[in-house]
Amino acid sequence: MKEILLKTESLSKSFSNNGTLQHVLKNIDLKLYKGDFTVIMGASGAGKSTLLYALSGMDTPSLGKVTFGNKVISDLSPDGLAVFRRKHCGFVFQQIYLIDGMSIMDNILSTGLLVNKDKKALVQYARELLKAVDISEEAQKKFPAQLSGGEAQRVGIVRALINSPEILFADEPTGALNSKTGLDVLDTLTKFNEQGQSVVMVTHDMRSARRGNRILYLKDGMVLGECDLGRYRHKDTERHNKLSAFLTEMGW
Repeated sequence: MKEILLKTESLSKSFSNNGTLQHVLKNIDLKLYKGDFTVIMGASGAGKSTLLYALSGMDTPSLGKVTFGNKVISDLSPDGLAVFRRKHCGFVFQQIYLIDGMSIMDNILSTGLLVNKDKKALVQYARELLKAVDISEEAQKKFPAQLSGGEAQRVGIVRALINSPEILFADEPTGALNSKTGLDVLDTLTKFNEQGQSVVMVTHDMRSARRGNRILYLKDGMVLGECDLGRYRHKDTERHNKLSAFLTEMGW
């Protein structure tokens, strides 16, 4: 039986827009499992990113709760949520947000030193991760503006992993990349998932979605359905057909 990593109970999120209450998430009961590559899909405005932010403690629900292990993180203070995210979560966004005035290595260490004060050990681990994503030792001395988009996003993944998070959250991580560099980033996420890293990714792209073993489809703030694709295999035609049929059924 899979280990439950995170769960929600009656998770709801509402926003006020010019005096009108908009219900973005509606009573979502959900369990996420350790080691899964979970993909969240849905049309624009379905609540995908809002759900990811609520799951990760970047935002708090209006109603319901989010539980990580035995801790109800939705009850934490803003400072408590910041500590939770720092220790347990990694984040990869469409925009990479590397700090321009810092080298690649220093960008990574700036995150790692918030949790681990052993700089020597952090540098060694960062080098191992960078090697795993094909960033050379020479490139590690460069600044973000000197990298390609794909290289920068792979550095962003290393920065997200430097504190060994239980969950890596990715919000449209290939959205700003061309086809080739996007594929490199997907390969990187897949590699770490195969090594046991739990991943939760929001995407509107079928090619990206095929990397997941579990697909959740949101519509109007609710989970309309889900699809089990099993572990990713390259050039798996049956996988593509199964996902296509599922998305058609969901009204994609």
